[in-house]
Amino acid sequence: MAPAAPFYVTTPDGEVLYAWHVLPLTLYVKYEAALVQVPAGPPDDMTQTVAFKLLASDPESRLVINFHGNAGTVGQGWRTDTYRALATGAADKIHILTVDYRGFGYSTGSPTEQGLITDGIALVKWALEVAHIPPERIILLGQSLGTAVTTAVAERLVLESQTEFAGVILVAGFSDIPTLMLTYSAGGIVPLLSALRPYPPLQQFFARRIQDTWQTAVRLDNFVRHSKNVNLILIHATSDYNIPWKHSDALFYAAANATSKEGMTIKQIDGVKDTVNLGDGGWVNSWNAGGEGHDRGKRIRQEIVIHGGHNRIVTYPVVAKAVLRVFDLRK
Repeated sequence: MAPAAPFYVTTPDGEVLYAWHVLPLTLYVKYEAALVQVPAGPPDDMTQTVAFKLLASDPESRLVINFHGNAGTVGQGWRTDTYRALATGAADKIHILTVDYRGFGYSTGSPTEQGLITDGIALVKWALEVAHIPPERIILLGQSLGTAVTTAVAERLVLESQTEFAGVILVAGFSDIPTLMLTYSAGGIVPLLSALRPYPPLQQFFARRIQDTWQTAVRLDNFVRHSKNVNLILIHATSDYNIPWKHSDALFYAAANATSKEGMTIKQIDGVKDTVNLGDGGWVNSWNAGGEGHDRGKRIRQEIVIHGGHNRIVTYPVVAKAVLRVFDLRK
């Protein structure tokens, strides 16, 4: 068995999802003799495995639930590099959960917006209700399409049960699909619907016919507005030629605005936010609101870096540092 332990998660609507539990490397090496005895493939009962017990029985364990980008599987492309990079700063504590969305890999079903949200909630509830990891030891992290899944899951759980996690990290996110279609470039060449920009009626025509709109900025506003405590980090590269980094600006303004009952304009937010210029490294925008007594308040951080592109950025130190920042594991 490799450091990734496969298992199945069943959704409320009857789909079966193929998931990975990636163990911290130091922990894997320590218990390798026992772990390699496990038969290959998903077990009949994940809760009886050594890997599960190492996660569930350790009060110091931390868990990153990772929602990857569009299409493909948990083992595709840079994704395996991502899992190891996320745990780099605490290779004895940080576990990773990730999943194949319905209709991909070994998961059953067909992908839809509501279906992927259901998948995300099922994986998170497995962590909360089966592994019994408290939400304050969990980060929800998404990249590209995964940022939309992550935001929808965070919104749903705060509305349904006031569940608040240690943090939410969105990497290479977008505001919504209709807007994205006007700026999204396949391979960084030409935005798919850029030819329609001079024709607003045609833009609106096509926008109305997009079935899965993924209104992430709206959901992010709702999530922040209904949470007592928020630790939100937005990360984007200016070298992202698939989803322009300006989409993360839209998410930052939506989240900051949601901390004010009266609402704020972009100009007002720009006048109050803290900005640190990192020169050739990019820049950081910060927004802090509230926080009294045991409440941490609402902390929103946007990190714009120069390098990393659209997919590779998740393997870069900026994301691993964000995980350590949220878990307060920096030394």
